[in-house]
Amino acid sequence: MRTLAIGDIHGCNTALVSLLKSVQPAPGDRIVLLGDYIDRGPSSCEVVETLLALDASHSPIFLRGNHEVMLLEARDDSFKADLWQNCSGLETLSSYNAKFQANWASSIPARHWEFFAQTKRFFETENHIFVHAGLDSGLDLSEQPDWMLYWETLDRLKPHKSGKRIVCGHTRQRTGEIKTNSFATCIDTGAAVGGWLTCLDVDSATFWQANEKGQTRTGKL
Repeated sequence: MRTLAIGDIHGCNTALVSLLKSVQPAPGDRIVLLGDYIDRGPSSCEVVETLLALDASHSPIFLRGNHEVMLLEARDDSFKADLWQNCSGLETLSSYNAKFQANWASSIPARHWEFFAQTKRFFETENHIFVHAGLDSGLDLSEQPDWMLYWETLDRLKPHKSGKRIVCGHTRQRTGEIKTNSFATCIDTGAAVGGWLTCLDVDSATFWQANEKGQTRTGKL
């Protein structure tokens, strides 16, 4: 069984489909997606459909990213809806053939809302901690504040007291290369801004990447 982590997708369904074809996850593989499935890229609706199909066949773990946080908060708060609109929410609505108007939330299918609502704050294995953004090094995972899990940046991250390796996204690596140090690995490699979508086998350090042109590449850290 492989433990596979997938970084920030941001509406890039071509990259996601190409990546999954390259990785070829087996039914027994554990797949952890680190959040930010929507916004920025052109195909947020299609990304969620691809992820729902993956869920039916592989039972992956879907973490919540800050963009899912913004969307969920925007649903019933007009001020936060304006904030989300200015953080690439319009690209997401466009993928649902919707405009930013009073009833915009009804354009997103109920099963998509359910998908967003059921995303998890973090995931932990024997050797790894998976989070979208970051965490407080001195707190148990159950005590982590949301702003750390969803908004913290890699440059402020410190080793967790558990000694487990942290696998995160959120902090975009503009080079398209995975960022790794002695205690953490960041796999947000800029899929929506001309970079790559990354999948990492956290045990073997093998990685696969795909972009919105459908190109793929693989390597090892």
